[in-house]
Amino acid sequence: MFQLDDKFLQDVGLAGLPADQKQAFLEQVYASLEERVGVRLSEGLSDAQLEEFEGIIDRKQEKIDAWLAVYAPQYTADPIFQRIQQATGLQPDDLALRSEFAATKWLEVNRPNYRDVVAQVMNELKAEITQNRDAILGSAQAPQQLPADQQQPPMAA
Repeated sequence: MFQLDDKFLQDVGLAGLPADQKQAFLEQVYASLEERVGVRLSEGLSDAQLEEFEGIIDRKQEKIDAWLAVYAPQYTADPIFQRIQQATGLQPDDLALRSEFAATKWLEVNRPNYRDVVAQVMNELKAEITQNRDAILGSAQAPQQLPADQQQPPMAA
């Protein structure tokens, strides 16, 4: 998998981004990645599938329970569930944990290529950032210019 961190910034040529802007930039990259992956994954899915997945990620207990009963009735024994539980520290009956697991398994059932899609979108996004790094760094490091009507006239000597 990938990490959005200082190494990512280094990989795309943005290690020189001002420290106070790094986290905001990484959050923006994550939001863009999430949106692009969602669009790509939704292609070819039926309205019923999209509604089912939406219910799972929106943590609607009845949707999660119904889906797990059919596709993963012994979910607590699933190694993926156990890894998510260990990583989050949540109890097995926690709705957030069950939702995360159900969403992961839903993708495995309905979009078995989802990891490839995420990797492809991530590579596309990295290439886009790399191509625009000079502009990104330039706008991040340029002093904030006031509009002409708000600038102070130069001081007379």
